[in-house]
Amino acid sequence: MSASRRSGTTDELGPEEPEPGGAELLAALLDGMDAALCAFDADGVVTHWNREAERILGWSAAEAVGRQGFAGWAVRTADAEEVEARLLSAMEAPGRQVHEFALVTKDGGRVLVRTQSAAVRGGDGKSAGVYCAFSEVHAQIDLERSIALSEALFDSASWGVVLVDADLRPAVANEHAARALGMGRTALLGRPLGELLGQGVEELESALSHVLAEGAPPAPAEMWVSVRATESGEPERRCWRSGFLRLASPLAEEPVPLGVAWLFLDVTEAKQTEQEAAQLRFRSQQLHRAARAAGECEDPTEAATVQLDFALAGFADHALIDLVAGDDEPVRLIRVAATPAGAPGPCLPVAKAGLPVRYLEGHPAPQCVERVGSVRASAGTAPPERAREWAAARQWPEDAVHALCAVLRSRGRTLGVVTFLRGASRTQFERADAMYAESVAARVAAALDLAHALSP
Repeated sequence: MSASRRSGTTDELGPEEPEPGGAELLAALLDGMDAALCAFDADGVVTHWNREAERILGWSAAEAVGRQGFAGWAVRTADAEEVEARLLSAMEAPGRQVHEFALVTKDGGRVLVRTQSAAVRGGDGKSAGVYCAFSEVHAQIDLERSIALSEALFDSASWGVVLVDADLRPAVANEHAARALGMGRTALLGRPLGELLGQGVEELESALSHVLAEGAPPAPAEMWVSVRATESGEPERRCWRSGFLRLASPLAEEPVPLGVAWLFLDVTEAKQTEQEAAQLRFRSQQLHRAARAAGECEDPTEAATVQLDFALAGFADHALIDLVAGDDEPVRLIRVAATPAGAPGPCLPVAKAGLPVRYLEGHPAPQCVERVGSVRASAGTAPPERAREWAAARQWPEDAVHALCAVLRSRGRTLGVVTFLRGASRTQFERADAMYAESVAARVAAALDLAHALSP
């Protein structure tokens, strides 16, 4: 059976009978086309069926030509009326009609196809039937979905997407990523990641290299990074929950790495809240432990230093206790206890107590007493030599870079000041740190006041 059947029905699809050999030529043309082709007469009977239609659906031309529509064989019975109506509607409509629906294969499977149908006019200009070209659209729909997904990711996604090439340089970035990195989408392309990020760039590059070599990790990774390009000029520290996908060319016989898709979501606020909650729990536990340990001390002064030993854990590197000497002006402070200057250790009474500490004018410790409130100070990002000079001028250990002074008060009286010091490896003291220091200072002051009351 050829691609078309010679019958009176077939003759209605053209104004004239083909020349001798024309039917065979028409059949060859139809069978040689890449698209599946079929035709219906005005009554909906199949008149043409080419080899591509046979390949897609499995029905041969002998089995298809002459059937009334698709009902009961090429479409589900429940869908037959709708499909036939949509196909035959082309006889009354100008131009081509495009539809998508599912057809049934000979072995019972379903194939989603996209059809283009148009009316076939007879010699009198009236519709003599419909021709229909159709093709599978799974691959096309998959492609369209991939393109739509890519456009959505690079236009309106609420997380950052950066395609990094095999040299670990951004090749494509979406709008969200560009805003997070503080640059325009085109400005950051081709730049080394070290020009975009400060802290955390080594960890990120290591992750990208691992993905190129081994594939994507099983779970997202949370990375703390500092973004170089900010309005203030200071690197901004952020936490990005990052996922990675290795990209390979689908056209090569063996996978050829094209780079890595880096997707990240800014979770800084959530991580900071989580860290603050954990820090608050830890500090509360330390205060509780300190109270129990201090309760075991017979000497109130020892109880005061024990309070500081527990407070230092995870909070500061050094602690100093200075007490007010008399009511003279300006304020004179006497060092009574301190942690070792050279190495970590417990806070102990100073051997030679009684001599005022020679604090310069404007020193944070006297300021704290005068203001009856906490005072923070820092050498900032000064070079190590300048930082040591800064600490020495304030009578602090040479590795001190950040300071927090909290006033010691008990029963309405100012007793002195406790100073907490941090080294360069720690961050500056913040407001939450000052609140904790004040809680510790209240306990230390109560113990020192008791020691003063018990002294002869």
